[in-house]
Amino acid sequence: MPDGQVMTQTPILADLQALTRAALPEVEALFAQARDRLKAQVTVGGKLSGAALEAQQFQAHALAWLATYLESLRQLDAWAGRLSSAGRFGPMEQLILQIGFGEYLSQIAGGLPMSQGEIARLSDLGQSWTPGPEAARLIAHGNTAPSREALVALMRDNHGRATFGATGLDEELEMIRDQFRRYSDEKVIPRAHDWHLKDELIPMEIIAELAELGVFGLTIPEEYGGLGLSKASMVVVSEELSRGYIGVGSLGTRTEIAAELILCGGTEEQKQKWLPGLASGEILPTAVFTEPNTGSDLGSLRTRARRKGEDWEITGNKTWITHAARTHVMTVLARSVEGTTDYRGLSMFLAEKTPGTDETPFVDPGLSGGEIEVLGYRGMKEYTVNFDGFAVKGENLLGGVEGQGFKQLMQTFESARIQTGARAIGVAQSALETGMQYALDRQQFGKPLIAFPRISGKLAMMAVEIMIARQLTYFSAWQKDHGHRCDLEAGMAKLLGARVAWAAADNALQIHGGNGFALEYRISRILCDARILNIFEGAAEIQATVIARRLLE
Repeated sequence: MPDGQVMTQTPILADLQALTRAALPEVEALFAQARDRLKAQVTVGGKLSGAALEAQQFQAHALAWLATYLESLRQLDAWAGRLSSAGRFGPMEQLILQIGFGEYLSQIAGGLPMSQGEIARLSDLGQSWTPGPEAARLIAHGNTAPSREALVALMRDNHGRATFGATGLDEELEMIRDQFRRYSDEKVIPRAHDWHLKDELIPMEIIAELAELGVFGLTIPEEYGGLGLSKASMVVVSEELSRGYIGVGSLGTRTEIAAELILCGGTEEQKQKWLPGLASGEILPTAVFTEPNTGSDLGSLRTRARRKGEDWEITGNKTWITHAARTHVMTVLARSVEGTTDYRGLSMFLAEKTPGTDETPFVDPGLSGGEIEVLGYRGMKEYTVNFDGFAVKGENLLGGVEGQGFKQLMQTFESARIQTGARAIGVAQSALETGMQYALDRQQFGKPLIAFPRISGKLAMMAVEIMIARQLTYFSAWQKDHGHRCDLEAGMAKLLGARVAWAAADNALQIHGGNGFALEYRISRILCDARILNIFEGAAEIQATVIARRLLE
């Protein structure tokens, strides 16, 4: 029997969980040393220096990725432990654990891919690592060609299940997953590519059906008309709907942001007025934050809100506003405090508007704009929105206090990034299923594509990385549900999930070969949809900076 195999058919390392548990402390020690070294370099006068951190930006981002890999391995190991305790840690799950640890430990030792052309190495952080015997064994024998082939053989036998490998979720969440998986299979996937090619808004009938299913009120408390479910349920729903089409999976994002803003920062009157309608889907919101010249620098926004009697008038230009046409209310971040130039002068407004149409998106006085044509993520469309003395009721200043807008927005970022991690998993899963089906169906040189090791190897790594990103996202949702601060974990889930989605889509298109480049094949849409995940809700570079700051403070 070859070294490291417990059976000839399934090349699983003996004492696998003992190996992973022994390897983790080595990575933890490596991270701690790297963090302490960088912290000393960017601390001036006992405080973290923004200028010093920017000068060491590559190193800071390398630290963020190292921390993300560490947390990913922790959560993959914890997932395996839960399944093992429940008697559900089968050969597929063991292979995912083994390949995941083998690959990620190898990347930590040899270089972490922050993007296609940027590799972060331990030497960038002033570190070196000689792996101990357990880590070395995982690196040498974890992610091997026989392991990948064995995993794909099990995936073929298991094709059609919601995921490849048990997720470790409880029965209630798995029932929710099954319900929304069926909905995506029956109502979304057969139509999504046509919506994309025609650049059409998602039909209102779909929105109405999602409302009936409770999508918009998932996490809104029951006292305000919602279902009062967990963030974990929101993750599962977002994942499955995004597997069908990211536009459908993202419809709930706008409601999640608006509801979180109102729940965290609104008055009781505002909660009573807005939350029931948001929960039922009768009120569709859109987030209006970004401006043409600010991008991620929200603190420097220029759109102004000025008093007019008891009410307000908003003037300025916004861009990249998703689903702006058909919505009933805009959460608008604008500068209301005279004489300010930073985040302290920003206020959040619940600006009511009249729903428009595809042809006439804006119909209210003082409101105009137009569609931004985009590669993907098309089902809700992107718009520029121009305010010219647009009227907002005085009662719609969020919280009734000026200068709190930026703080109020920051309170929503945990949930928004958790959900973006979920959307990324859904897109990645869609790419995997699409690529696998093509590899099964397409014959070349007398056999299906999946029979070729380079093809099956791509599919295996998609499944492994999707499970890693999935467990990291589930953990961030668990942290949120249990009242723990989770901006760090949510940021990591978003950072890794976006990269995993892009890699899965790119590799699935490669499996399609020339056909993948044809618009008629849906993998061309999935690739375009995957690309946005590394940009919105905080570009990867911004996300890495945020993570690094938290690690170093």
